[in-house]
Amino acid sequence: MRWTIKPKPEQNEIDRLAAELKVDQLVAHLLLQRGITTYDEAKKFFRPQLSDLHDPFLMKDMDVAVARIERAISNSENILIFGDYDVDGTTSVALVSSYLLRSYPNVATYIPDRYEEGYGVSYQGIDFAEDNGFSLIIALDCGVKAIDKIAYAKEKGIEFIICDHHRPGDNLPEAIAVLDPKRADCAYPYDELCGCGVGFKLIQALASQKGETIDDLIPYLDLVATAIGADIVPITGENRVLAYHGLQLINSNPRIGFKAIISQLNKTVLTITDVVFIIAPRINAAGRMKHGQHAVNLLTETNLEVAQKFAAEIEKFNVDRRSLDKEITQEALKQIQENNEEKRFTSVVYKDSWHKGVIGIVASRLTETYYRPTLVFTKSGDKLAASARSVKGFDVYNALQACSDCIEQFGGHKYAAGLTLLEEQYEAFKTQFEKVVSETIDPNLLTPEITIDTRIEIKDITPKLMRIMRQFAPFGPGNMTPVFMAESLQDSGYAKGVGQEGAHLKLAVTQDGYGPLGGIGFNLGDKLPLVINRNTFDAVFSLDENEWQGKVSLQLKLKDLK
Repeated sequence: MRWTIKPKPEQNEIDRLAAELKVDQLVAHLLLQRGITTYDEAKKFFRPQLSDLHDPFLMKDMDVAVARIERAISNSENILIFGDYDVDGTTSVALVSSYLLRSYPNVATYIPDRYEEGYGVSYQGIDFAEDNGFSLIIALDCGVKAIDKIAYAKEKGIEFIICDHHRPGDNLPEAIAVLDPKRADCAYPYDELCGCGVGFKLIQALASQKGETIDDLIPYLDLVATAIGADIVPITGENRVLAYHGLQLINSNPRIGFKAIISQLNKTVLTITDVVFIIAPRINAAGRMKHGQHAVNLLTETNLEVAQKFAAEIEKFNVDRRSLDKEITQEALKQIQENNEEKRFTSVVYKDSWHKGVIGIVASRLTETYYRPTLVFTKSGDKLAASARSVKGFDVYNALQACSDCIEQFGGHKYAAGLTLLEEQYEAFKTQFEKVVSETIDPNLLTPEITIDTRIEIKDITPKLMRIMRQFAPFGPGNMTPVFMAESLQDSGYAKGVGQEGAHLKLAVTQDGYGPLGGIGFNLGDKLPLVINRNTFDAVFSLDENEWQGKVSLQLKLKDLK
């Protein structure tokens, strides 16, 4: 691991903000690193208010979209709510459909089949709309690049409203309205919304026309918070407000579908991390293993008994998904070893029988063993399909662009992408991708980096500091959990490996007579020799709480030791 300490803000700025907020210098230091420089900004950070949300009509085409939906309702048109099969897409569809169905019955939902139709707006979906008398489609979390498909729908007399958050191409589809804060001509003040966030702005606009307030929309925020967490968008600005209040709802009075999932868990309070690693994978499993409509059915169900049946089905999908991705990961690692490819700059693996629904997860798993740009291929019809994952600081999208003569089509962003190619192109692509990466990647990027906010001493780690750190939540991109480094530590003498085969490290640290303070390092069991026999070591960690037999105590959540 590379340890990188973030630049320290100017001392006079730390002094000023600490005095203005009446907080200690450490808290002021952390706030300044997050771009918070004034009392008002700190107030919005620590106490996010729904009243701070922007006017939805600031988004380009919002007035047109609202007028078209109102006209559809007054004309008794059938409206189809279309969305992608992942968490952002299915939560978006659940959100917009359930809002409209409160007062208008002619609404149905459509999630494309991951394997039959693929990502985004599909010709099959448009044909379904035509066959069933839908004259308006609201596309969520997709559509901003679907120029040909929107034109196809237009020929059939079907109009589109697009709610997307992906970066548009040079030209926009000929839809009635294209709601996307990343449009070059959109002056909306915040462009990091997820697809479900754009869907929320649409219902916020519709609600305002009916005299409803933001408080009337609180019941939908559990969906928005889940999408924000799962889609890994920055938890800043509006996303922080939506995630903060959405988490409060999840932990107090979530929709029936979430209750059915949460009732299976052994947790009383969920954080955004729990949403990302517990709720989101279950919702995703439906689209990966069966069909995304199962997730929409669960998220819109109002009968707890029925929702529990849906949740049990989805839990089975998730168990199957876990088993499958573990099995495929082992096969992929074996393939790398058998091909003597451990020392390459890239991992590119392929087997025609691998399940397309989990190759993205497998690509992420492989980067845990071989930290480098990774592609996992499988057979998809008469072509090969792949999911790509990168490492911090390296743009895999640009690398794929440099290999475009070996690719049929590709899309994505800096750290994750998808592509298809012909089977006969595979070996040439694999060779070219390795060449492009080897020539362009900074070798330092092939070593995982831990970014440290600041140094800290054990004597300064107190329950009061922990209370303040909790108020920094929800955490995510743009506001990651604070990471600290402490130097010249010693173990109190009871360090040991715990868990299966001692995989994890449990210890209690002291520093200059302060402590002991407990710590746990998951998958750091191999670091035990560094800390025994009163050896001195440095540690990188975040702050955590450990609950044991009804007692809560501070502990260090160790990330690395040296």
